[in-house]
Amino acid sequence: MTTSLKTAALGAVMGAVVSVAAVFGAAQSGYFPPPSDRQFHDYLMAHPGIIFDMQAKVIAENNRKQDRAMQEAVDKVGLKTFFDPKLAFVTGPANAKKSVVEFFDYNCGHCRNTFPVIKKFYEAHKADTRFAFIEFPIFGQASEDAARSALAARRQGDKYIAFHFAMMSQKNAIGPAETVEAARTAGLDLNRLMADLKDPAIAKQLATATALAKRIGAEGTPLFIVNGKPHPGEVTEKELLELSRT
Repeated sequence: MTTSLKTAALGAVMGAVVSVAAVFGAAQSGYFPPPSDRQFHDYLMAHPGIIFDMQAKVIAENNRKQDRAMQEAVDKVGLKTFFDPKLAFVTGPANAKKSVVEFFDYNCGHCRNTFPVIKKFYEAHKADTRFAFIEFPIFGQASEDAARSALAARRQGDKYIAFHFAMMSQKNAIGPAETVEAARTAGLDLNRLMADLKDPAIAKQLATATALAKRIGAEGTPLFIVNGKPHPGEVTEKELLELSRT
């Protein structure tokens, strides 16, 4: 569980306790017959699940608010922004009615868990869906280095997809050795890759992508935007198919 989720969960528990206390306080203020301390205690002990029910309700409502806020942010930014070649690796028909955007980190376990689903969907729909792959490294320097390598790999055309798939298929944490292995698997020109990595434009691209992710409220990876609808976290094959039909 991320720190933000832990904080939210703790806040929800505290909120539930405060709500119960507020009800008790209202009773004592004469809004309705007050229970005694013993009755209040006995009721909570007999129904401890009320705290967790209230916690779940608070978390669900917070999630709905976050989902609404992200949708509003995506709508405000405009879907076209995510398909800027200066920002994302874009592939698929320009006039496609379906679209899939993914913000990812090569060292993200959830991204790797979802990768087989994304690869299968890509292979099945690359002729009728517009895809945008956006590097969003959040797990430290190794992830940033991997993202820069991916941005440099874009300059070798369609080999980016092979490189991206090879990186996501790695079993170990991504470091220099894994990046070189993926580059060789994809058939990249390693000398050109190393030269392109020195271009200051690479760092600028990465900063732009990170700024966009934060602008729409992305706090983790993966984040998918399917047909304009955000979906934070892992996505199943069924969910992806349903989202792509809306």
